[in-house]
Amino acid sequence: MIRTPLTQRLGLKHPIIQAPMALAAGGKLAAAVDSAGGLGLIGGGYGQSDWLEDQFRAAGNNAVGCGFISWSLAEHRDLLDKALGHDPKAVMLSFGDIAPFAGKIKARNIPLIAQVQTVWEALAALDQGADIIIAQGAEGGGQGLKRATFTLVPEIADNIYRLGSQAILCAAGGIADGRGLAAALGLGADGVLVGTRFWAATEALVHPNMQDAAIRATGDQTIRSTVMDMARQRDWPEGFTARVLANDFIDKWHGREAELAEKIDIIIPQYQKAWEAGDIDMANVFVGEATGLIADIQPAAEIIASMVEQAEKIIRKQQGFIQ
Repeated sequence: MIRTPLTQRLGLKHPIIQAPMALAAGGKLAAAVDSAGGLGLIGGGYGQSDWLEDQFRAAGNNAVGCGFISWSLAEHRDLLDKALGHDPKAVMLSFGDIAPFAGKIKARNIPLIAQVQTVWEALAALDQGADIIIAQGAEGGGQGLKRATFTLVPEIADNIYRLGSQAILCAAGGIADGRGLAAALGLGADGVLVGTRFWAATEALVHPNMQDAAIRATGDQTIRSTVMDMARQRDWPEGFTARVLANDFIDKWHGREAELAEKIDIIIPQYQKAWEAGDIDMANVFVGEATGLIADIQPAAEIIASMVEQAEKIIRKQQGFIQ
């Protein structure tokens, strides 16, 4: 087994955290990841209170956590109280100021995970007492900024060391197998946050058409855009874009956002209908560049076992080069 400060701090068997993908990462997926030795996180989404309660019930007695989009949580503050009422194993905050929520989480002695996309954000999260920092590169699926995982992780690692902080660092963005896990450890991380690979898990709440599209795609077919958030009525802060698979909808509207805004009242119901139907020509598949590393749909336990086995082999091989 690969033991790191992350596994020791959270009592995990493996240094793998499943990303709390909004509406895709439900209780069943989080529970499966927990049973397999990682940290499973329910995706708190955009304020769906009843959905959140349903997913905690679906997780059963498994020790799972929950993740929230910070700017959305600020508009639905009751969701944090609901999550804390389930004694989550950890709470993850991403995409916005964590200060309004950090104190309440820390007061319950629940590990606070902060996902960041810049060094500045990492330093701010450390000031707020984050126990775990997730350094997210732009290769990842869904929302993000511009920095690449390969340089962001060691730069934040250097700052954590410089400050003498005991915070744990994990890497995110483009990690879907044991090669990514081994590389992240080499960059100075204590573990990884995995999204796209678990999007293609048996337990994920993802339409089969979208999963099929993900395993057939290459990383070249992903793009960062904002038009799908316009169609979903998600008012993301300026600067954030989402990485998704390109499709007919992207081809038509990416770069023509002003025109899309003029027709948005017509587009919104069309997009929602396409999402529910799994129409991949219009609705978008929210995966990152690592989609090109995925060849099949597997249970979460098999994903984790394969990832760890491959990483262990790589680490042992690398050790053999050292004289």
